[in-house]
Amino acid sequence: MDHRVELRHLRYFLAVAEELHFGRAAQRLNIAQPALSQQIRQLEKAVGVELFRRTSRSVRLTDAGAAFQPRARDLLDRLAADLDEAGRVGRGEAGRLDVAFITSATAIVSERLREFARCRPDVQVRLHDGFTVDVLAALERGTADIGIVRDAEKRDDIDLSLLATERFVAVVPADHPAATADRTDPAALAADPLILFPRSAGAQAFDVNTRPLRDAGADVRVAQECSNWHTIVTLVAAGLGVTIAPYSVTTLLPAGARRLELDGPPTRSRIFMATRRGDDRPLVQAFMAASESVAGRH
Repeated sequence: MDHRVELRHLRYFLAVAEELHFGRAAQRLNIAQPALSQQIRQLEKAVGVELFRRTSRSVRLTDAGAAFQPRARDLLDRLAADLDEAGRVGRGEAGRLDVAFITSATAIVSERLREFARCRPDVQVRLHDGFTVDVLAALERGTADIGIVRDAEKRDDIDLSLLATERFVAVVPADHPAATADRTDPAALAADPLILFPRSAGAQAFDVNTRPLRDAGADVRVAQECSNWHTIVTLVAAGLGVTIAPYSVTTLLPAGARRLELDGPPTRSRIFMATRRGDDRPLVQAFMAASESVAGRH
């Protein structure tokens, strides 16, 4: 049996099956009737049986033709759907986007995701959280398409776009001597155990975060290393130490913890969107456009 069936054979078969007239089907397909008849014979040869019963007065489907008709329609419909899906992925209207982010930027990420979902409802977004160094590594490996990082070091293969800046504040236990005021000199915290993420999570982020203490002459040594800010402020509330934190992670502190403004030269934390240099894929560009839309509203 000849298996060389092409898409045109299916289209021609369906036209004849719906018209039950070779002349009308040929006119509908804008081809000559003899050419249409030849194509149908090729299809019947490939199938191995007649699909139409022809007489001088009529054309009707055989049992095999009647069984084949819905299958041929399904094949063409599925192909059309697959082609449409491929086009939508290529235009950034569908597909999957992997977003890696630092948990301290969850509010910023949430705003961008909400706007992106509004503009691209058929795109599946997969989220991955981690330290700044983890996010950048995921971008370089290709396991993330978009990264949201804090105080990141410049890398040759990564583009950084500024999303936000914020000040640092101190977080201390409610019974700390400095907690009686709304502000404190960083030097007043120099003797307290410091609770913070490890420097290996991002050297520049760590140095920026601890700059208020270093500017005050404190010897920065982390007593308790943690992987996220929720754990850090919870340990502070338990009276195990103090921390210096970006303002945004202190808006909902647990009972037993107090936020204090810092005296001295202001230190700012910067949050960036990170992408692979030269990544012009439509999905990435669509997310960046959604982010710019959010920034424009602010």
